[in-house]
Amino acid sequence: MLDHSIIQKLRSLDLSTNDFAVFGSGPMYAHGLKDLGHDLDIIACREAWEMAKKLGKIELTEIGKTPVITLFGGEIEIFNDWDWCGWTPEELVDTAEIIDGIKFVSLEKVLQWKKIFGRAKDVEHVKIIEEYLKNKSAKV
Repeated sequence: MLDHSIIQKLRSLDLSTNDFAVFGSGPMYAHGLKDLGHDLDIIACREAWEMAKKLGKIELTEIGKTPVITLFGGEIEIFNDWDWCGWTPEELVDTAEIIDGIKFVSLEKVLQWKKIFGRAKDVEHVKIIEEYLKNKSAKV
């Protein structure tokens, strides 16, 4: 499942694997809940952020003025902050789950973020994640 071309581009960056995690809707893809889409959001800290700064120019997002490095024509966006929810990059990365050798921010945190952000696609994603987590806990 994690052989998508964007995932392969992420792997090609050779970032420090302990210092970044896939966020945004990427964790939903890793759990088989949706297609990957056209881009991948990465939260990076420590060594991975230092490595990313050598790969591209730091810009600021329009929303929140968050530092971001955009690579591969926008297919990968590397963030050094996810200040919309009050989490530090280190917290997001250090609590992420590893799937096929890549860290993904937990679905619980993705769910919290999507509830806060509240775009139309986030509302739909909230329903999907909640149903998935409910079914997962029922099987345990």
